[in-house]
Amino acid sequence: MYRGKQKNTITSIMNTATSKTIQIGPSRIGLIGLDRALNIAAEKNLSLVEATEFIFKTIAKENYIPSGLTSQYRQALQAEYQKHMNLTDDDTDHLVIRIFGSTCISCNKLQVMLIEVLNNMNIAADIEQIHEPDEIGRYGVLHTPALIINGSLKCAGHMPTLAQVEQWVRDVTD
Repeated sequence: MYRGKQKNTITSIMNTATSKTIQIGPSRIGLIGLDRALNIAAEKNLSLVEATEFIFKTIAKENYIPSGLTSQYRQALQAEYQKHMNLTDDDTDHLVIRIFGSTCISCNKLQVMLIEVLNNMNIAADIEQIHEPDEIGRYGVLHTPALIINGSLKCAGHMPTLAQVEQWVRDVTD
């Protein structure tokens, strides 16, 4: 009997709509049910066009989508689906840095340190700060501040030194 309840609880958790943020134009937008829609589209083995339309329609049921931005939403959802399915080309020259944590002093210092390192090394990067606990958990981060550079967790739960950050950036760009 316990196993049945546990299985139903796990299924219920997996089907719960959570919010995930994606880049749409200049803004990061939280969309309820995006993870679930991505997983369902992947299970159905849809073509890219079909998956994009399915995800858009599913997301539109639970989220407000301004009528003038539907094409931008579709493009962003298509890119998110491609990323979900590992269909994107791995652009090793492009640096993506994610800082995880609330807007605490340590997280802000980490961002300032990163910008200083990037400026000193004359390197461009996309820096994304992630504050939402659900989004932080999706990346497997348990302690903040945390830093991920090009998909690789560099630190979590402590403040790195300037020298460490410089070395991590150097390792990725060399």
